[in-house]
This record gives sequence, C-alpha cells and structure tokens, in this order.
Amino acid sequence: MSFEINGKTCETDEEGYLQDLTDWNEDVAKYIAGTEDVPMGEKQWQIVNFLRSYYDEYQVAPAIKLLIKEMVKLFGKDKKETNKYLYELFPAGPAKQACKIAGLPKPTGCV
Repeated sequence: MSFEINGKTCETDEEGYLQDLTDWNEDVAKYIAGTEDVPMGEKQWQIVNFLRSYYDEYQVAPAIKLLIKEMVKLFGKDKKETNKYLYELFPAGPAKQACKIAGLPKPTGCV
C-alpha cells in the first residue's frame, strides 16, 4: 500500500504503518491522522512528539504503561483519568493509533 504527500510516495504495510520511518513529517502525520479520523490538536501533537522522541532514544515505542506514566506528568491527571483521556484522543488505542500517526512501527503487544 502507499499514498502520496507533496509529490513523495510513502509505502505502508497492510495496516497503514510507514515502511520507511524517514518518510515521516507533519504533513504525513496529518494525512495518516485523517485516515484514522483523529483531529490533530495540541494534545495529540504532544503525544506524537513524545513517542517520536522516545523512539529516537530507545529505538522502540514505549509500552502503554510508560506512555500513561509520562502523560500523567505532562497532563497532571491521575493514571485512570490519563488512560481514559488518551483513549479520547486516540480512540482506536493510544499506543497503536498514536504510533501509526507518529510514523513509528506498530508497538509490540498490540493486536
């Protein structure tokens, strides 16, 4: 599968995850978010940027528990509220859907 953004073709796997992580940019993220019906507001961008930074440092997407822990720090909510909030931002699953929009591989453990 593939799509074209700004004259560049981006290849994806059958689930829509980028094959080449270097293809990612904000326009690509907005396109993928559109296919996922996720409006990209400030909070969504904070999570996407966190995921990309984490991946750059560790070469793996964070587990959902770590993502929640970091978002508690960022949003100042408790864990249960933060988990619910993340699902409001990324209804198909915060780790899976946010990683796709961030141009990262599908997190391990995601079905």
